[in-house]
This record gives sequence, structure tokens and C-alpha cells, in this order.
Amino acid sequence: QVHLEESGGGLLQPEGSLRLSCSGSGLTLRTYNMAWFRQTPGKEREFVAAVADPRRSGGAAFYADSVKGRFTISRDNAKNTVYLQMNSLKTEDTAVYYCAAGSQVLSAMRLSRMYAYWGQGTQVTVYS
Repeated sequence: QVHLEESGGGLLQPEGSLRLSCSGSGLTLRTYNMAWFRQTPGKEREFVAAVADPRRSGGAAFYADSVKGRFTISRDNAKNTVYLQMNSLKTEDTAVYYCAAGSQVLSAMRLSRMYAYWGQGTQVTVYS
């Protein structure tokens, strides 16, 4: 049974840092494109970051403009886990964060509909 589970969410103040984890079972994450999306109430799910299957473009990383330079996506293949390191957090980063796995082409890495597997989400709240 395929399962993705996020962890690491929390409550913190602006300029703080947090690392989210996404662990997989029934799925070898290193063979998938992996991504993080986020969603706030009443809005569509928003692309945050993605890292390609290492067999494609050496595992290139992609970021939304709003998080570029602050967030970093990475893999630990030994732990079958993907991370999202979030630094210099802002109140507008508040959302439920989801990890996702897919096998799409690189040009579709930012499209939520192209990901086949999703976790249940973890809440990140940045308050001032």
C-alpha cells in the first residue's frame, strides 16, 4: 500500500526556520519526481518546490518565485525521505503543506494534477 506522510509542521514567528519531512512506504521515492505544495482555505493548491527523479536532468530542483532563496528541497534516499527546509519564514507562508510523488515530464513538475500520490498534509503557521 502506497503511503506518503508529512511531518515537521508547527507554529513559529517570522524569520524562523522549519524543516518538513515526507516519508514514503510502498513507494521508492528516489524513483519519482517529488514535490511540495501548499494550500490555504478557499485557495487552490499552490506549487512550492520540486525535485526531479535523479534519472532526469540529474535531479534538478524547481522553486516557486515566492520561496526561491528561502526554501530548499532535498532527498535522503537511504531514509526514503524528502525534505523541505524553510528559512526566513513569512506570515504568508502559513498553509497546509503537502508532499507529492509523480512520474511526469520535467515541463509538468509544477502542475499538481500530474502527481499521482499525495500525503495528508502538515500545518505550518507563521504568526507575528
